[in-house]
Amino acid sequence: MSNAHAANLQLALDWLKTVVTSRLRAHLGQEEHFAIGPLNLCGGPSSLSSFIENCNLGCEEFTLLMLALAPHLHPNFFGQIIAEHLPEGGDFPEFGGIKGTNHRGILPTGETAQFILAGDDLEQRLAVQQLLSPEHWFTQKRILWLEAVRDGEPTMSGRLLLDSEIVELLTLGTVSKPRFSMDFPAEYIETRIDWDDLVLNAKTLRQIREIETWITHNDTLLQDWGMGKKIKPGFRALFYGPPGTGKTLTATLIGKQTGKEVFRIDLSRVVSKYIGETEKNLARLFDKAEHKNWILFFDEADSLFGKRTDIRDAHDKYANQEVAYLLQRIEGYNGLVILATNQRSNIDDAFIRRFQTIIHFPKPSAEERCLLWQKTFPPQLQLAEDINWQQIAARFELTGSGILNVTHYCALEALADGCGSLDAKRLEAAILREYVKEGKIV
Repeated sequence: MSNAHAANLQLALDWLKTVVTSRLRAHLGQEEHFAIGPLNLCGGPSSLSSFIENCNLGCEEFTLLMLALAPHLHPNFFGQIIAEHLPEGGDFPEFGGIKGTNHRGILPTGETAQFILAGDDLEQRLAVQQLLSPEHWFTQKRILWLEAVRDGEPTMSGRLLLDSEIVELLTLGTVSKPRFSMDFPAEYIETRIDWDDLVLNAKTLRQIREIETWITHNDTLLQDWGMGKKIKPGFRALFYGPPGTGKTLTATLIGKQTGKEVFRIDLSRVVSKYIGETEKNLARLFDKAEHKNWILFFDEADSLFGKRTDIRDAHDKYANQEVAYLLQRIEGYNGLVILATNQRSNIDDAFIRRFQTIIHFPKPSAEERCLLWQKTFPPQLQLAEDINWQQIAARFELTGSGILNVTHYCALEALADGCGSLDAKRLEAAILREYVKEGKIV
């Protein structure tokens, strides 16, 4: 972290204290006018200065940002300022603010923002409310928004919420990848292999290139060519084929090739037996992913996208509502969504039209299996002359993951024996072992 980073945060806090103090003094009649002075940051690399520049923040927007950020930097920031001007204490509802569950200081609300930026001026208070409305880019890009309140309570009494990643960026200068949790039921996946290591059917590979073309040219298509008025944002793809044929690996490689992070969604953690909980889980997931340019990979998608049921009871009704909600969020997502299933027939035909591309991942042919065997075995393992990959590939039908399992087993056995070599007999024994594991023979 650079010296400028911490220095600029302190300068911003000092500036905010001056702004809040000016409003309090004007409110208490100690000053004639409220004024917001200029913010002067020091030079050098700083996440705060970069954020201001990249987002082109106005004065009021920056004030909102700092109001929400201040408790993360100084727990008693607001309490200390109020105590200096109201030493005898007492209730101060004009200032807004609430207490948190663990945080013992004042957490600013929309009312706090209205008081500091507008005082008692109704027109200006409404302008601040507009800054915190769902139409403002702060909310739309999930940077800063108001916490929902109970029915009947003023909207502006909700807390100012700053996205946790923005907090991390502004305080630590970096953003870590979200961790798997109940609030974020997805895991980051990556691979060290390259496209040259992957063996796919030629037609499958050609369709994959179509996805890369979309990623490369989508912004031009929507903005420069004006197609954003006619088509929905984002791209939706369905991968189908037997297990072990490269669906997950392909999704990961698309991310690696295009510089985008890939997250695999665990639908078993998303779907809940309690009414309404599935939608809440999905909302948290998509809200987190929005505007991040992530690739979302839904594995075993047929667990939620299977054949819709006739509505016989309340459970069927809400199950269909869950699917409808997920489809709505997927279609509104402005990035790439990939759904994977073992059987295309498991996906309801009504959902098929929602995908821009449907890609089949068949079991590898004998020629492709031969190539897989050659690419998978490490060069350090000495192969006996009696191993003929073409014959092995023709005799044994294995997927890419099955071949990898055999290779893994053979390599470990060779290391354990200390011989570092493999002959046809031991290879075939390892293949039969994999056949038993897959249930092909007993």
